[in-house]
Amino acid sequence: MSVRTEKVGNLIKEEVGQLIERDYRTAEMGFMTVTKVSMSPDLRLARIYISILGDPKVKERTLFLLNEAKKDIRQFIGAKVRLKFTPEIAFFNDDTMDYVASIEELLRKTHEVDGGKPEAKDDDGE
Repeated sequence: MSVRTEKVGNLIKEEVGQLIERDYRTAEMGFMTVTKVSMSPDLRLARIYISILGDPKVKERTLFLLNEAKKDIRQFIGAKVRLKFTPEIAFFNDDTMDYVASIEELLRKTHEVDGGKPEAKDDDGE
């Protein structure tokens, strides 16, 4: 990723994050955070990754509603970010936190099975 695409992505992340915070907090949408924006090399496509708290139905509904509002969000980006072309946008669920939680759960279960005791080493370190 070039410096320019990274800067544009960070700017879009900041602006869309503020917009979502201000205008898209509703009871039917989960708690959302813009975690990353990945720009295409020609700056014509912005892949916006959203972390959504809630059960799978809430996550699916939230992504659906964001995709329904894509036109308005894209117009907002066009007004806030000065570029030759306003990029097309696409929303994606960032499931990193779900992945981290599942790894932590596996580690916790492994720790419980082991009894929480470290393995004993014999005198030669094995």
